[in-house]
Amino acid sequence: MRNYLVVVVVILLSISNGFAQKKMSLEDAVTGQWGKFRPKSLFVSGFKGNTDTLVFLHNFSAMQAITPYHSTPITLLDISDLDMMMMAEKKEKLGSFPYQYEWADAQHIYFDHDGYVYFVHVGGKKISYKIRLDPSAEHIDIHPSSKHVAFTLGNNLYYSKDDQPPVAITNDTNPGIIHGSDYVHRQEFGIHKGIFWSPKGNYIAWYRKDESMVTEYPLVQTQPRIAEHSPIRYPMAGMTSEEVTLGVYNLATGKTVYINTGSPTDQYLTAISWDPSEKFVYIGLLNRGQNHLQLNCYDVGSGEKTHTLFEEKNDRYVEPENPMYFLTKTPNQFVWQSERDGFNHLYLYQTDGKLIRQLTKGAWEVTEIKGVDEKEEHLFFIRTDNQGLDRQLCRVSLSNGKITTITTEPGTHDCRINSSGRFVFDQYSSANLPSAYTFHDRDKKISYSPVISTNPLTDYQLPKAELLTLTAADGKTPLNARIIKPASFNPMQTYPVIVYVYGGPHAQLITNSWLTGARLWEFYMAQQGYIVFTVDNRGSAHRGFEFESVIHRQLGKHEMEDQMQGINYLRSLSYVDTTRIGLHGWSFGGFMTLSLVLHHPGIFKAAVAGGPVTDWKYYEVMYGERYMDTPNENPDGYKQTSVVEKAGELADHVLVIHGAQDDVVVMQHSLEFINACIKKRRQVDFFVYPDHKHNVTGKDRIHLMQKITDYLRLYLEK
Repeated sequence: MRNYLVVVVVILLSISNGFAQKKMSLEDAVTGQWGKFRPKSLFVSGFKGNTDTLVFLHNFSAMQAITPYHSTPITLLDISDLDMMMMAEKKEKLGSFPYQYEWADAQHIYFDHDGYVYFVHVGGKKISYKIRLDPSAEHIDIHPSSKHVAFTLGNNLYYSKDDQPPVAITNDTNPGIIHGSDYVHRQEFGIHKGIFWSPKGNYIAWYRKDESMVTEYPLVQTQPRIAEHSPIRYPMAGMTSEEVTLGVYNLATGKTVYINTGSPTDQYLTAISWDPSEKFVYIGLLNRGQNHLQLNCYDVGSGEKTHTLFEEKNDRYVEPENPMYFLTKTPNQFVWQSERDGFNHLYLYQTDGKLIRQLTKGAWEVTEIKGVDEKEEHLFFIRTDNQGLDRQLCRVSLSNGKITTITTEPGTHDCRINSSGRFVFDQYSSANLPSAYTFHDRDKKISYSPVISTNPLTDYQLPKAELLTLTAADGKTPLNARIIKPASFNPMQTYPVIVYVYGGPHAQLITNSWLTGARLWEFYMAQQGYIVFTVDNRGSAHRGFEFESVIHRQLGKHEMEDQMQGINYLRSLSYVDTTRIGLHGWSFGGFMTLSLVLHHPGIFKAAVAGGPVTDWKYYEVMYGERYMDTPNENPDGYKQTSVVEKAGELADHVLVIHGAQDDVVVMQHSLEFINACIKKRRQVDFFVYPDHKHNVTGKDRIHLMQKITDYLRLYLEK
């Protein structure tokens, strides 16, 4: 074995001892992962108020509860109770328990249904309050204690209370101006909402997006008798971008103040956070070049900046993705997440900008804050471990930074913490453990498992898989890799290989979780006699800033080098048929697929590229300019990473697939590549899904995976 194979980490799944087993169908593989093959689980909504009572949904028909001392579930409310309430309101029955309900307090839940938001008293099994909604309401955001609801109708923002008609906060008629939407800055920078209630519910802050100056991009709807033009606003790298401001509405006065964030107007407004006093709002102001962040405080009354708490700069990029996490007992203190020391860590600050201390440090990353204990002495968080493969729950002392690891079992943990910080509900899995649940105190003196999950694939012929560590092309960086071998694997035979690739930022394909993060389709292909191989190259997520940002201004270069390290490893295996290696990836993985076959012709006998970026100048501003700068700033980088420029090198069988309604990687990418292939007299196969966007979902996904499977089989089978 060559020196770039460091160690085989774990054997994941074994073949049964000679018993006949069923084989998955392709449909099983596509639809079963989150259906009939999903490990037994609890749909947990969290702890009930400030208690140690954990609440979950049982079969989406009843709300049940357990405590650390009573493992037998108690039903608090079931669907028949809710349906009776709806019938009394002369509304449609729910049919199943609303999985998107939230706790308003320890006694009430709330949810929206059939034109109303309902607050239900769980113990009393009655509706205690309701708020009327417009049937067309979107982006619904409820403030539970004030019992107000904010929402959008069309492009404008409204709020309601009681059974009264909605109050319009904005009244823009320009279709290019959008209020309250979560689709701002194309949902980069951790943005997932566009409405921000103040802590006590006296104010509503919201994003106002003006995209009227952004070029319209043509999409064509073909269902009508005569196809219709359905344009979107799509700011391509280096072109005019949207302008975003933050509005603040005072419910008591009915007045709106727009925060003065200054110029240039195409900067990014990130990490929106309310001060606990409701006097100030904080914005992480990021320049368009994305290499300079200012965390600014603004006065709600005037909209003017009071001070800058701190700045972060980086020659490559700064990427704020989380709002401030304020403490309750010391409301002038907050926790900030930053990659400034090379890994995403926690920093304790005062609101005047003084850094109290760095709370966490090390060659690992914080992935999520889980809360604080009752006295606010400790903060709980999830961190990476085991070279990024595992997730573990820890707590850190806010006074001295001492870290204690709470979960120790290898695997991927996701935990709920009660308000006192004493009790933990832990859901986790690992490569050979479908799922496990434990309810325990933080010292594990009290502990039990409310659910025992068995392997849902026991009756099926499941291939073997191994986690590997390879060495990156730089000769020093360890890379996580996965190889899935056929169920009937015989090392004396040779097998064709399918390499599945993504390789881009914000993605990690390999984890120490059930099925190691792989899709069942990959196991299905191994079941059909293929070896399926994946590498998380440099540029992928959760391994630190240097590991990811090495791609800056040269997307694809180092990623391909590391992928070829994987190919070299495969070539060293006596049971790999190196004349039959296939390749598949989607989106960034589609870009990687085309890049690899064009830069390394003859290595891959067949490849399928889905929704591929083919030239980064056609991609959108926020993501594209972070990693590539603008086409004017980095012309050589854009040219060298363009697969359109390399079309003349095509020598392998390639299928390109694209959704005609793709508003993320617009179909122009594939069309330009195909056009270049035509001009260079290179043959390429192409397939379009007329009604789908960036991915093919729903029942049509079975068709997609059949298309991919058939194409690879056509050229990889002897």
